[in-house]
Amino acid sequence: MEYKDYYKTLGLERDATQDDVKRAYRKLARKYHPDVNKDADAEDKFKELGEAYEVLKDPEKRAAYDQLGKGPRPGEEFRPPPGWDAGFEFSGGGFTDASGGGFSDFFENLFGGGFHTAGTHRRPGGAHGFSSDGEDHHAKVLIDLEDAFAGATRQMTLQQAVVDDDGRVRNKPRTLNVKIPKGVKLGQSIRLTGQGGPAMGRGRPGDLYLKIELRPHRLYRVDGRDLYLDLPLAPWEAALGATVQVPTPKGKVELKIPAGTRNGRKLRLKGRGLPSDPPGDLYAQVGIALPPANTEEARALYQRMAEVSHFNPRSHLES
Repeated sequence: MEYKDYYKTLGLERDATQDDVKRAYRKLARKYHPDVNKDADAEDKFKELGEAYEVLKDPEKRAAYDQLGKGPRPGEEFRPPPGWDAGFEFSGGGFTDASGGGFSDFFENLFGGGFHTAGTHRRPGGAHGFSSDGEDHHAKVLIDLEDAFAGATRQMTLQQAVVDDDGRVRNKPRTLNVKIPKGVKLGQSIRLTGQGGPAMGRGRPGDLYLKIELRPHRLYRVDGRDLYLDLPLAPWEAALGATVQVPTPKGKVELKIPAGTRNGRKLRLKGRGLPSDPPGDLYAQVGIALPPANTEEARALYQRMAEVSHFNPRSHLES
């Protein structure tokens, strides 16, 4: 994916104020508008300007975009780091394609998901003067698998994009104590009542929705409610069968390895996945680990196996 330098597109430095962004866009949009500029590349340039402005005019999108840095070196593919947008609090509001031609893959990959979720605006009300409920806010947060498995209360710091007195965007942190329910699902949202946008008059504050993502785990991969674990076996354990200890989120258990287990086979531990009704399963995926032939005894053992075995792993390639 090609990295888009939105500051370069608008001819701005990265410390430009929000007013600078607006002025630069208006000037360049007038210059490259297809109704005015008949150059062959004017329409494409106008679309690029509209996309850059969509990000940089919005303090929330701009603050998140700035975390990506200046992008890779020319010619290198860009891949956003895992969880790059975690911890950013945003109020949504959607985005509009002023250029009318669609945004780039770069934009859609970064902002086409959670960032375009519109915040909830409740109806104004109240019998005494004007009142309006606050807007709902959203944020993605990363938690550990163990917290999703057992539940926990964790302190989390979110970043709110604010515009300072000089018109520049900065991040304002706020810290919350969040109760993570046992068995919370990947992608599920935790609602924090009254922690969203402020109300007006006698309205009530908006809510904050924390979308749950899991940090990569050193042992397990998550697929829905199920967990997957790579389980190395010695050749003799796979060939002859064995009983081995396998780690699970609740502690180690013994797993019986059937004789003749092949590389890549998945052995199921029922109910050892993430809590639910019914609970998920844990799958131990077998990988055959070869001992090194780094001693005379080990080399002699391999040589003996070669002499007595008629095993040909490439038999399926023969015509």
